[in-house]
Amino acid sequence: METTAAETAPARLRNTPSWLISHVATHTSRLVWGAFDAAGARRYHYALLSALEEFGPASQAALSRRCGIDRSYVVAAVNELVEAGSVERAPDLADRRRNVITLTPAGAERLRHFDEVLAGVQDELLAPLSSGERTQLADLLRRVLDHHSGR
Repeated sequence: METTAAETAPARLRNTPSWLISHVATHTSRLVWGAFDAAGARRYHYALLSALEEFGPASQAALSRRCGIDRSYVVAAVNELVEAGSVERAPDLADRRRNVITLTPAGAERLRHFDEVLAGVQDELLAPLSSGERTQLADLLRRVLDHHSGR
């Protein structure tokens, strides 16, 4: 069995939060990508469907800003979601140069399925933590992120 950096790295690194966060993030990305790939989706699909459900119809540019996804990736992901029947694209009546993206009932159902997929990833990733510890970890990470996001 192959050893990992987490097992062989010097203690000075293994005890540094930035090193730990970086390595957990890498592992998390692999788990999320694999799970969404198995579900026939991409992480961007989940982000876009989530934003549309929470905030309602939006332009592709607004979705790009809200989700922190490059516009070109939003266009490609929206094309895939339109093809799958998860969203509808229609010209904005106020500005015909812009499209408005709307979540469909099939897209809302697909989002619920993705929620289950992601919940499975969370369970696998955070298996050694209790429910309270999971909540505490999320709260602490959110505080760090909010601090560095200027909130």
